[in-house]
Amino acid sequence: MSETHIDFYPENKKDLYSLLAEQLTALTDGESHVIPNLANCSALLFHALKDINWAGFYLAETDEATGRKFLLLGPFQGKTACIRIPSGRGVCGTALAEDKIQLVKNVHEFPGHIACDSASNSEIVLPVHNNGKVAAVLDIDSPVPARFDEEDREGLQRLVEILERSCQF
Repeated sequence: MSETHIDFYPENKKDLYSLLAEQLTALTDGESHVIPNLANCSALLFHALKDINWAGFYLAETDEATGRKFLLLGPFQGKTACIRIPSGRGVCGTALAEDKIQLVKNVHEFPGHIACDSASNSEIVLPVHNNGKVAAVLDIDSPVPARFDEEDREGLQRLVEILERSCQF
Protein backbone atom coordinates (compact mmCIF):
# COMPACT_ATOMS: atom_id res chain seq x y z
CA MET A 1 0.00 0.00 0.00
CA SER A 2 1.33 3.46 -0.86
CA GLU A 3 2.15 5.70 2.08
CA THR A 4 -0.21 8.36 0.78
CA HIS A 5 -3.32 6.16 0.46
CA ILE A 6 -6.19 7.60 2.45
CA ASP A 7 -8.13 4.86 4.21
CA PHE A 8 -11.61 6.39 3.94
CA TYR A 9 -11.87 5.46 0.27
CA PRO A 10 -13.94 2.33 -0.46
CA GLU A 11 -12.10 -0.97 -0.89
CA ASN A 12 -14.47 -2.10 -3.67
CA LYS A 13 -13.10 -0.75 -6.98
CA LYS A 14 -16.53 -0.07 -8.48
CA ASP A 15 -17.51 2.04 -5.48
CA LEU A 16 -14.09 3.71 -5.41
CA TYR A 17 -14.27 4.80 -9.05
CA SER A 18 -17.86 6.01 -8.61
CA LEU A 19 -16.73 8.18 -5.71
CA LEU A 20 -13.70 9.44 -7.66
CA ALA A 21 -15.96 10.32 -10.62
CA GLU A 22 -18.21 12.33 -8.29
CA GLN A 23 -15.21 14.10 -6.77
CA LEU A 24 -13.61 14.88 -10.14
CA THR A 25 -16.92 16.18 -11.49
CA ALA A 26 -17.15 18.53 -8.51
CA LEU A 27 -13.51 19.62 -8.86
CA THR A 28 -13.89 20.43 -12.56
CA ASP A 29 -17.34 22.03 -12.32
CA GLY A 30 -17.10 25.47 -13.86
CA GLU A 31 -13.37 25.14 -14.61
CA SER A 32 -12.24 24.46 -18.15
CA HIS A 33 -8.52 25.22 -17.86
CA VAL A 34 -6.61 22.03 -18.46
CA ILE A 35 -3.71 22.51 -16.00
CA PRO A 36 -5.69 22.82 -12.73
CA ASN A 37 -8.09 20.06 -13.81
CA LEU A 38 -5.27 17.65 -14.62
CA ALA A 39 -3.40 18.64 -11.45
CA ASN A 40 -6.42 17.94 -9.27
CA CYS A 41 -7.11 14.65 -11.04
CA SER A 42 -3.48 13.57 -10.49
CA ALA A 43 -3.69 14.37 -6.78
CA LEU A 44 -7.06 12.68 -6.44
CA LEU A 45 -5.78 9.46 -8.02
CA PHE A 46 -2.44 9.44 -6.22
CA HIS A 47 -4.08 9.68 -2.81
CA ALA A 48 -7.02 7.35 -3.52
CA LEU A 49 -5.49 4.41 -5.38
CA LYS A 50 -3.62 1.74 -3.47
CA ASP A 51 -0.23 0.44 -4.55
CA ILE A 52 0.72 3.14 -7.03
CA ASN A 53 3.89 5.19 -7.18
CA TRP A 54 3.05 7.70 -9.96
CA ALA A 55 -0.11 9.27 -11.35
CA GLY A 56 -0.12 12.04 -13.89
CA PHE A 57 -0.44 13.35 -17.38
CA TYR A 58 1.63 13.87 -20.47
CA LEU A 59 0.38 16.45 -22.96
CA ALA A 60 0.44 15.67 -26.69
CA GLU A 61 2.56 18.10 -28.70
CA THR A 62 3.91 18.34 -32.24
CA ASP A 63 7.47 19.40 -33.00
CA GLU A 64 7.10 22.37 -35.36
CA ALA A 65 10.39 21.67 -37.14
CA THR A 66 9.83 17.97 -37.82
CA GLY A 67 6.08 17.54 -37.51
CA ARG A 68 6.65 14.58 -35.18
CA LYS A 69 4.32 14.02 -32.25
CA PHE A 70 5.63 13.64 -28.71
CA LEU A 71 4.41 13.79 -25.13
CA LEU A 72 5.46 16.56 -22.75
CA LEU A 73 5.32 16.10 -18.99
CA GLY A 74 2.23 17.66 -17.44
CA PRO A 75 0.73 17.73 -13.93
CA PHE A 76 1.61 14.67 -11.83
CA GLN A 77 2.13 13.23 -8.35
CA GLY A 78 5.14 11.04 -7.57
CA LYS A 79 8.87 11.03 -8.20
CA THR A 80 10.46 13.07 -10.97
CA ALA A 81 9.59 11.86 -14.45
CA CYS A 82 10.69 11.79 -18.06
CA ILE A 83 10.07 15.18 -19.67
CA ARG A 84 9.61 14.22 -23.36
CA ILE A 85 8.46 10.91 -24.78
CA PRO A 86 8.43 10.36 -28.56
CA SER A 87 5.25 8.98 -30.11
CA GLY A 88 5.47 5.19 -30.30
CA ARG A 89 8.12 4.88 -27.58
CA GLY A 90 7.37 3.20 -24.26
CA VAL A 91 3.91 2.61 -22.86
CA CYS A 92 2.86 6.28 -22.99
CA GLY A 93 4.21 6.87 -26.49
CA THR A 94 2.46 3.72 -27.69
CA ALA A 95 -0.86 4.94 -26.21
CA LEU A 96 -0.37 8.18 -28.17
CA ALA A 97 0.61 6.48 -31.44
CA GLU A 98 -2.10 3.82 -31.33
CA ASP A 99 -4.76 5.93 -29.57
CA LYS A 100 -5.48 2.91 -27.38
CA ILE A 101 -5.50 2.20 -23.67
CA GLN A 102 -2.36 0.34 -22.64
CA LEU A 103 -2.79 -2.00 -19.66
CA VAL A 104 0.61 -3.52 -18.98
CA LYS A 105 0.88 -6.19 -16.29
CA ASN A 106 4.70 -6.34 -16.47
CA VAL A 107 6.46 -3.27 -17.87
CA HIS A 108 9.76 -5.15 -18.11
CA GLU A 109 8.23 -7.28 -20.87
CA PHE A 110 6.91 -4.27 -22.82
CA PRO A 111 9.08 -3.56 -25.89
CA GLY A 112 10.84 -0.20 -25.55
CA HIS A 113 9.63 0.45 -22.01
CA ILE A 114 11.04 3.68 -20.59
CA ALA A 115 12.07 3.21 -16.97
CA CYS A 116 11.56 6.64 -15.40
CA ASP A 117 11.22 4.93 -12.00
CA SER A 118 12.91 1.55 -11.68
CA ALA A 119 10.43 0.63 -8.92
CA SER A 120 7.54 0.52 -11.41
CA ASN A 121 6.42 -2.95 -12.46
CA SER A 122 2.97 -2.39 -14.00
CA GLU A 123 1.30 0.52 -15.74
CA ILE A 124 -1.92 1.74 -17.28
CA VAL A 125 -2.08 4.59 -19.79
CA LEU A 126 -5.30 6.09 -21.17
CA PRO A 127 -5.55 8.57 -24.06
CA VAL A 128 -7.45 11.79 -23.32
CA HIS A 129 -9.14 13.30 -26.38
CA ASN A 130 -10.00 16.77 -27.58
CA ASN A 131 -11.88 17.20 -30.86
CA GLY A 132 -11.31 13.55 -31.72
CA LYS A 133 -7.52 13.65 -31.30
CA VAL A 134 -5.28 12.58 -28.44
CA ALA A 135 -4.56 15.71 -26.41
CA ALA A 136 -2.93 14.00 -23.43
CA VAL A 137 -2.45 10.64 -21.75
CA LEU A 138 -3.19 9.65 -18.18
CA ASP A 139 -0.33 7.50 -16.88
CA ILE A 140 -0.44 5.50 -13.63
CA ASP A 141 2.45 3.32 -12.45
CA SER A 142 2.65 0.70 -9.73
CA PRO A 143 5.47 -1.19 -8.04
CA VAL A 144 3.10 -4.20 -7.90
CA PRO A 145 3.10 -6.53 -10.93
CA ALA A 146 -0.34 -6.89 -12.57
CA ARG A 147 -1.76 -4.11 -10.33
CA PHE A 148 -4.26 -2.92 -12.95
CA ASP A 149 -7.23 -4.83 -14.36
CA GLU A 150 -10.42 -4.30 -16.37
CA GLU A 151 -12.15 -2.63 -13.42
CA ASP A 152 -9.33 -0.07 -13.32
CA ARG A 153 -9.57 0.40 -17.09
CA GLU A 154 -13.32 1.05 -16.90
CA GLY A 155 -13.14 3.26 -13.81
CA LEU A 156 -10.27 5.35 -15.12
CA GLN A 157 -11.98 5.68 -18.51
CA ARG A 158 -14.94 7.30 -16.71
CA LEU A 159 -12.55 9.85 -15.19
CA VAL A 160 -10.95 10.52 -18.58
CA GLU A 161 -14.40 11.17 -20.05
CA ILE A 162 -15.06 13.76 -17.34
CA LEU A 163 -11.80 15.51 -18.27
CA GLU A 164 -12.62 15.35 -21.98
CA ARG A 165 -15.93 17.13 -21.30
CA SER A 166 -14.53 19.72 -18.91
CA CYS A 167 -11.08 20.66 -20.27
CA GLN A 168 -10.19 23.04 -23.05
CA PHE A 169 -6.86 21.81 -24.38
